[in-house]
Amino acid sequence: MTKPKRNDGTLRAHEGALTMADLAKLAGVSKITVSRALSENGIVSAQTRDKVRALAAEHGYKLNVSARNLRLRQSHTIAVIVEMTPSVGRPMSDPYPLELLGGIAQELATANYSVLLTTRQGALAPAVQAADAVILLGQGARQQAVHLFDRLRLPMVVWGAARADDVHIVVGSDNRQGGASVAERFISLGRRHPVFLGDTDHAEMAERHDGFAKHLKKRGVASAVVDSKVFTAESGFDAVRALLRRKTRFDAVFAINDLLAMGAVRALIEAGLRVPEDVCVVGYDDTPLGAAFIPPLTSVHQNWHEGGVLLARKALALSRGEKVASEMLPSRLVVRAT
Repeated sequence: MTKPKRNDGTLRAHEGALTMADLAKLAGVSKITVSRALSENGIVSAQTRDKVRALAAEHGYKLNVSARNLRLRQSHTIAVIVEMTPSVGRPMSDPYPLELLGGIAQELATANYSVLLTTRQGALAPAVQAADAVILLGQGARQQAVHLFDRLRLPMVVWGAARADDVHIVVGSDNRQGGASVAERFISLGRRHPVFLGDTDHAEMAERHDGFAKHLKKRGVASAVVDSKVFTAESGFDAVRALLRRKTRFDAVFAINDLLAMGAVRALIEAGLRVPEDVCVVGYDDTPLGAAFIPPLTSVHQNWHEGGVLLARKALALSRGEKVASEMLPSRLVVRAT
């Protein structure tokens, strides 16, 4: 056999080895079929795939993924940016964002895509900008994170709340329905002086407050807003203790996450108040920690795993140039002891 020509950039061929064209000739298929059989990203029959791989193994072929991706202008990587700043009171190992990441990783692995995970600080790295699409977990206060990463001009899917002027796709929970369900719970218990605890600068929290306040207003009840920029149990404890110190009248607390709610419950109990007899408390997220809390926490459930799968599916569709629409998942109130 004559010395083979240099390969076409999709396979690494050692001196004297077969080229992709030679391998295709041996297998009796086209070069594109060889590439698909070796890359696992194309549709070929099991018989052809096995035949091509056996020949590739016999002659020492390995697919040069980097060269192939460069030629196709694809990285088969989706960048996932976590907007939140981890802290001792709210670590990255919490259900948010861990359950979302689990759903994302599961779906992308099934599609033979890699996940490039980073935080807001590392999101402008070249590897992120080379990704086929971006998934952003968290919009930031006043959409700061969204505005920043829109500048990457990459296909992007965001976990959060959708707006009419969005130039990206949004997947999230029905926050207004979640807030309304809490309001209905308070009304059914005869509560007339509820407090909303959270930061309405965040789009998701603003929607929760909007659904909550509008439903209360229909029943002739107004709610007070206590601003909390930090979403930890300590912050919830301090906020409620401040209300008690000022002798503010309230008989219900709606906290925008379970950590804030658990801190609120602790402050009430330490002040000698009964939960829920004197003050009822509802959180958001329905975390395992909230369910195991004493007393078990009433909370609004979000299906983060399903949300992660949906984020990944929409990111993959965008990377293929398909039309994709924003989508909100249903939320529901889980009633426990608070």
